[in-house]
Amino acid sequence: FCKEKNVFFSSDLFKYRFVNCKLINSTFLHNKEGCMLDFSDDFNNAYMIYFVNFLGTLAVLPGNIVSALLMDKIGRLRMLAGSSVISCVSCFFLMFGNSESGMIALLCLFGGISIASWNALDVITVELYPSDKRTTAFGFLNALCKLAAVLGISIFQSLVGITKAVPILFAAGALAAGSFLATKLPETRGQVLQ
Repeated sequence: FCKEKNVFFSSDLFKYRFVNCKLINSTFLHNKEGCMLDFSDDFNNAYMIYFVNFLGTLAVLPGNIVSALLMDKIGRLRMLAGSSVISCVSCFFLMFGNSESGMIALLCLFGGISIASWNALDVITVELYPSDKRTTAFGFLNALCKLAAVLGISIFQSLVGITKAVPILFAAGALAAGSFLATKLPETRGQVLQ
């Protein structure tokens, strides 16, 4: 029991976190915002978060295997452009997902297909540059990819609050543009590296 007047100002303490306590004359002002997940009461919610992440990670495995087996057979550019087009289509259909299981299935499909684009892009990036510039070019392009990922997440986060259609259409458009631009790269399959 607290008989004094307590003011919780700019804290992450909320009334529901005080278990078996009776708060008398307590005020909670300007609580901090952020991740409001509380796993103590809802074990199923925590389980689902980790299970969905596990499924998304597991969905990448078949895409890695297929892209490794087909990279030399169909070529890097076809792998990159084809995977980007299929990823664009699967990303577009995310807009129509209404059920939780449907969204999880579409996200797994997108992850499994889009990984082939990343694998082809990594191979093309390494093979396009001569040996003395290869590591610098690969590192620079990977740094640009990381920067684009950070910018994409921050931009999409602000757009998701408006509607889910806008970030999905942006992502699908970027994948479509990437598949078109991939056809402009030179094919490196079967060529001797410098």
